[in-house]
Amino acid sequence: MADERDEALTAEEQDRRRQAVPPLLLSTPFVSWLGLEVVRYEPDDVMMRLPFRHELTNDGQNYHGGVVASVLDTTGGLAAFSAHDFDRGMRPATVSLAVQYVAAARGSDLLCTATVVRRVRELTFSEVTAADPDGRVLAHALQTYRIA
Repeated sequence: MADERDEALTAEEQDRRRQAVPPLLLSTPFVSWLGLEVVRYEPDDVMMRLPFRHELTNDGQNYHGGVVASVLDTTGGLAAFSAHDFDRGMRPATVSLAVQYVAAARGSDLLCTATVVRRVRELTFSEVTAADPDGRVLAHALQTYRIA
């Protein structure tokens, strides 16, 4: 694909594009409204933090499940871009997200970590975990993400 050019991107250009993804993601309307922050952005290893806000809860204390799923999905997507080959494309989409909620996210920040398990052509498979600041697991997700 190579950006409609015949030659592949250089390693420096690939890295420049990868580093441009977090600020771009954080500036999107929904992610910006959520207030997500990037804590770690390494190849195939990403952590994001959602500061606690009353507006994101069901009852003033427990995050709405859709908020947790959104943060899991966003963190997994960022992990997919963290070592992405931009010669393969730049249009992202979640193909699948399977979430298991294991505990209530009660009145604290939410920390999500994503680890890429495998990359196959334009698909990236990741495991994503949401935890509280004490490390108590709140939810786990398996994500398939496509960048074409």
